[in-house]
Order: sequence, then C-alpha cells, then structure tokens
Amino acid sequence: MTDKPPNDFAARLIARIREHGPISIGEYMRECNAHYYATRDPFGAAGDFTTAPEISQVFGELIGAWCADYWQRMGAPNPVVLVELGPGRGTLMADALRATRLVPGFHDALKLHLVEQSPVLRRLQQEKLAAYEPQFHDTMTRLPPGPMLVIANEFFDALPITQFEYRAGQTHERKVALGSDGTSLMIRREPTRDETVRGAYDGDIKEASGVGYVMVHALARRIARTGGATLIIDYGYFPGAFGDTLQALRRHRPVSIFDSPGEADLTAHVDFESLAKAASSGGAAVHGPVSQASFLIALGIAAREAALLKNAMPKQQVAIRSGCRRLIEPAEMGSLFNVLALTQKGGPVPAGFGVAT
Repeated sequence: MTDKPPNDFAARLIARIREHGPISIGEYMRECNAHYYATRDPFGAAGDFTTAPEISQVFGELIGAWCADYWQRMGAPNPVVLVELGPGRGTLMADALRATRLVPGFHDALKLHLVEQSPVLRRLQQEKLAAYEPQFHDTMTRLPPGPMLVIANEFFDALPITQFEYRAGQTHERKVALGSDGTSLMIRREPTRDETVRGAYDGDIKEASGVGYVMVHALARRIARTGGATLIIDYGYFPGAFGDTLQALRRHRPVSIFDSPGEADLTAHVDFESLAKAASSGGAAVHGPVSQASFLIALGIAAREAALLKNAMPKQQVAIRSGCRRLIEPAEMGSLFNVLALTQKGGPVPAGFGVAT
C-alpha cells in the first residue's frame, strides 16, 4: 500500500530516500515525530489525540501522590530531582504538584526538570509550571546528579522502533522505500543477518526499540547508584509478542503511516518485557508491570473521585465520573495501559505494586 505525501517535509524525505535508498522504520519514525512535535500542540479535542492527564485531573493527582509517597519512603532526600519525560502541555505535572503542595518538605526539596525537545510544547510547559522554575533538557544526559523521581507517561510509545519480518526461513528488516511511481512511500523487506527472529512462523513481525532499551538501562543505572524511582505508564504488552503495532493517528482517527508524513502522530505499542530486562540489566529493582486499572485503584482513585464529586455541579459530576471510568475500564485505558516502576535494589516497594522482581 502506498500513499502520496503532499507536504514539504515529506518531499524532502522522499528526495533523501531517492538519493540514498530505503531507510529503517526507526529512522522514519524519528524524523516524522521530530517534525510533528516541533510544529504543533497535538493534544486535546482540537489536536490528534488525548492522553490520561487531559482526560481527568485525578490521573496527575494520583501520580503526584505516588511521587511524594515514595520520596518519604526513601527518607525524604533534599534535594530530589523531579523529572518528567515528554511532559506534553505540563498538565500531569501541574496536577501532581497541586496535589502535593501540603506534603511537608516535598516542594522545598524538589528541583523540577523536564525533558522536552519541542519548542511549542516547552512554551506551554513553562507557562503552566513557571512557579516551579522548571529546567529544560533535550536529553536525559543533562539531568543533574542526585536522587530522582522520573515520570514517563505515554513517552516510550513514540520512540523509534525497528521491525523484523520472518519469511521463508530468512529474517528481513522492514524499511521505508519509494513506491513504483517514485513519489509515494511503501514498506520494503530487505534480508538481514543482523537479527534473528526466534520462535517465529512465516510472516511474523517482531518489533524492537533499541532507543527505549538504552534509555531504561541508563535510568536503571542512575537509580541503582543514587536512589529514586522511575514510573513508566504506556500502552503495550507483556510478555513480548509478535505483531505489527506501528500506527498513525490524525484528528483522533487512525490513518496510514504514510498519510502526510510529519503531520500525524506515529507510535508503537511498548514491549514491557524488553523494558523490564533493560532495567534489570542496569541494576534496578523492577516492579510490575501491572495494569493501569489495578495501579490507579490501588492508589485510591475511587476515594479521590468521591471527594471531587462532593463539591461538583451536576455537569461536572458527569465529567468526573466519565474521566475516572475511562482511566480504569478494561474497554478503555484500564487494560491496554501498563505501569512499570524501577527503584534501587533493597529500597522500599512503591505504592501500587507487589514484590519486586
């Protein structure tokens, strides 16, 4: 299947492929998403998709409570580096900090750091979080030393992936190439000896996110040395599985990944087994994954919903109930989204999880 991409970014991408040949799916995702996020606010009804913090304030409030609780469990270090990877509009962090303003000493100890490359979204985050004097970074490598609490909500799904397909006893890498007309894009399989798809049947596709693995490994090593916790919330699967999960979303509807490159959100389901292995190899204790529903229920979403309903007008009550249900119902986000936590080995078990592995 091919699609004709009409925009200038796509034209430049096609020219590059024409000159240098097919590119990996990972490179295609990286280039498209970099352009996409740098040029717009994609969130909410007027954008392309809606995330949990935009659905209900309860989500960010419970994540904030989780962070403050773990900060207390690990001895209330001062300072503590509070980090969000891909903070969106800053909504989650604003709700989290509002909910924890009365936790003794927490706001005095925290230093807010946001990992965000988009200039458009940085402006929104700065406006919403100005009172907390956020520091911005393009990558995690610039984060200051010391114990840290890291939040990554719907961050890893947008990282580049590689796809391998097993055909007739041979592993192929799926790449992005020009269509027969020379102006459209399509998937092309190229044999490779660099990867073996174990346990696959003919036609099976295996996805791998090397970038995600490296990032979690680095977070785990940091936490193992200096303490803290990382909370990863995303849609995905556990254990690992075969399948093509690469998708594009535009105006809240699925579209072809080649429909106007750089103008749609490209994501893939997160392989939580791979992230857990990366964390273990980096020396961190791994908690979960558990479903988003079980995690939020354990954190007390029902009690928070009830408290908000007490002072709400009838229309607000409908929105509050609807938002909370959407976060935990199996047919909505409750089962599709998983939650994984990384902590220092020997440290306290974070709220919402059982025994570490």
